[in-house]
Amino acid sequence: MGRNSGWGYGYFPPSRPLQAEGGIKSQSKKGEFGESWWAKRWTQVLEGFSIGSRLTRGRSYARRGQVLAIAIENGKVKAKVQGSRPRPYDVAIEVKTLSKTEWSKVLEALGRQALFAAKLLAGEMPPDIEDLFKEVGLSLFPARLDDLETDCSCPDWSNPCKHIAAVYYLLGEEFDRDPFLIFALRGMDRDSLIAGLGTASPFASADTRTAPRPPEPLSAQMSTFWGEAGARFEDASTAVEIPREPAALPRRLGGFPFWRGETPLLDALAPIYAAASTRGFDVLLGTAADADRSDVA
Repeated sequence: MGRNSGWGYGYFPPSRPLQAEGGIKSQSKKGEFGESWWAKRWTQVLEGFSIGSRLTRGRSYARRGQVLAIAIENGKVKAKVQGSRPRPYDVAIEVKTLSKTEWSKVLEALGRQALFAAKLLAGEMPPDIEDLFKEVGLSLFPARLDDLETDCSCPDWSNPCKHIAAVYYLLGEEFDRDPFLIFALRGMDRDSLIAGLGTASPFASADTRTAPRPPEPLSAQMSTFWGEAGARFEDASTAVEIPREPAALPRRLGGFPFWRGETPLLDALAPIYAAASTRGFDVLLGTAADADRSDVA
């Protein structure tokens, strides 16, 4: 049963949740959730609905790691949250999705804005994209409380309860990592959005589009794989240096979805990559072997 049509059905005194093992902890320890403007906008929208003090308690649950799992698909979020009872509560959030016709209007408007499309393809939310949605009479973020249908198996009938609120805040932080999740909650997944940026509508028949060529498989022949047979590699030792930015490649991939560690994954990987770079550099120059022999002696 949804909770967006009513408020309380009785008073439930504050309860202390059981400690959760391996839960999803927010990266925010205090203050706002999320760093990007679109993540902050999500929480601002929710807090602007004036939906009570449960949001405050939801922040505490998000920071304590009481949320055990979150799964997202178009327009729907399912989660498990550890409360005061042994069995975790089941949370369901449904966001009102845009129709195919409405998304076609959005994509047509985005297609006229080359900068918007470029930023989206680069994984960044254009700062004026909300204005673009308004121009076609729509809203990117939920415009009113009725756009959110929520349910939780806990006995508290408030909307939202603290368990739902905790999931709200963790979603906001996840938007930092992947802004396309905002579109997914409104009914448009990443692949469809990217495909739709270059067409009149992502819902058009596949026959009207040019099918992409399948990728060519890598050659199994050693000579072809590494280049022409007998090709000589230039001595790269003079060009090798320790990277100035540790873990540069993982940083390009972005954060791990709904990370559960105390320290952000990329921050934890940086010293490991730095140590490995130093070790690899020593191995390349031969100094590592010399050091190993001196240790044995």
